[in-house]
Amino acid sequence: MLGYLKGSILFAVICLAAACGFGWYQAHTVAGALAALWSVSILAVLEVSLSFDNAVVNATVLQDMDVVWRRRFLTWGMVIAVYGMFILFPLLIVAIAAKVSPIAAVHLSFSDPHRYETIISSAHIPIAGFGGAFLLMVGLKFFFDEDKEVHWIAAVERSLTRFSVLPSIEMAFVLLLVWAISLELPAAQAYGFIASAVLGIASFIAVDALGVALEAREERLKAAGALVRSGLGGFIYLNVLDASFSFDGVIGAFAISNNMVIIALGLSIGAMFVRSLTVMLVEKGTLAEFRFLEHGAFWAIVALGGTMLVSALVEIPEAFTGLIGAVSIFLSIVWSLRHRASDPVQVC
Repeated sequence: MLGYLKGSILFAVICLAAACGFGWYQAHTVAGALAALWSVSILAVLEVSLSFDNAVVNATVLQDMDVVWRRRFLTWGMVIAVYGMFILFPLLIVAIAAKVSPIAAVHLSFSDPHRYETIISSAHIPIAGFGGAFLLMVGLKFFFDEDKEVHWIAAVERSLTRFSVLPSIEMAFVLLLVWAISLELPAAQAYGFIASAVLGIASFIAVDALGVALEAREERLKAAGALVRSGLGGFIYLNVLDASFSFDGVIGAFAISNNMVIIALGLSIGAMFVRSLTVMLVEKGTLAEFRFLEHGAFWAIVALGGTMLVSALVEIPEAFTGLIGAVSIFLSIVWSLRHRASDPVQVC
């Protein structure tokens, strides 16, 4: 296991050292350096705990990808996550909401971090609409699958499988839920919530369609005898999925720190460990060993997507969100072990 995590450990050490240096630069005291170190450490643990289900889902995609694209996801994908979601995404929200340039948004993050945090928090409803709708589409598509044969929560999952014969049933479910929640919101907020949710659904369809198109292209090349080693569709899908998972983490990070540098360092450490865990799950065959682990992760995604949508109406603590995912995955592991004990001959 250490072999898979050594890159993440080295990255964490560098980021923690940078946090100490940044804390010293700001306060010119040991206490300031230690406070920055502590905040970054807490944020890293928060990101890992909230995103372990993401690692499991990512592994289901990565196991069908070429080794080269797995490495690219771990490296290039990390750059996209750090600079895209943890730095550029908050700055973009502030720039649009405050009607200032990105440079001015950077200045604001340092000169007035409390106002910066307030602007970010004010964008919670459209963020919840986009991220919640996208994640619900991801989770429900797994269960609304007529070819799905393995069921964990059998009574529920078999029923969902039967409904999968209805075209776009998962989209109809998400749209109805978004509409119902929007009825409880003020008119101005409801419009932004619905528009963002529709964009989330459209993004899922676009990314999914791109993956299907690239997969069809690869199949044609294989039929013609060409050597195909592309995983571009999966790479794009994974990074969009990562972005959706990161929405609540970025917003929740402001409960610990409102400093852009501290948030970026802490969440980056967590994201790097999640990627390493993803690769480990694939290469060690953990998904095959635990029959229901994938199911637990997708139930966690459904719960997270639903929670994000509902959070447009009521405030939901980050700890509760993380607990749902942790409990779902833990129970799926327990049931997998029970299944393996009762049927050791069957390969899970």
